[in-house]
Amino acid sequence: MTIGDAVGTTQPRLAQASIADDIGLLLAKLHAVGSVRNNRALADVQLRERSYSVLRLACSGLEPTQRELAEFLSLDPSQIVALVDELERRGLVVREQGRTDRRQKIVLGTPEGERIHAQALAAVRASERDQLAALDDEEEATLRALLRRALWH
Repeated sequence: MTIGDAVGTTQPRLAQASIADDIGLLLAKLHAVGSVRNNRALADVQLRERSYSVLRLACSGLEPTQRELAEFLSLDPSQIVALVDELERRGLVVREQGRTDRRQKIVLGTPEGERIHAQALAAVRASERDQLAALDDEEEATLRALLRRALWH
């Protein structure tokens, strides 16, 4: 297998099989290839895709709770705790008492977290542009809109 095969830049012979039209397979493969690319792109800021996702949400201004992070990212709450712990040790996020429910912990980006987030976002955007290079801007926007609608209709 070549590096191109590993990240999906060549069309394998099996892409001619009928399963290559299954939406589940296409989405899973797009995600798998994207994860490999994103993790490579995030290596310079010592993040992986999951920790980047938590940091991105922590820096969103939405003040997400740990429970909201787990639900939105489809992760077990214990996985979120571990990810937030890691980011907190690095000084990228802090946990604070919830504004509306004092029993909940919200996760917020620190100034250093905001700086790393900006670098990570640029790296991920470049990775996405590379992965979706076969699509023009309108097609990419349509893909995003369709995926969002399918998830949160």
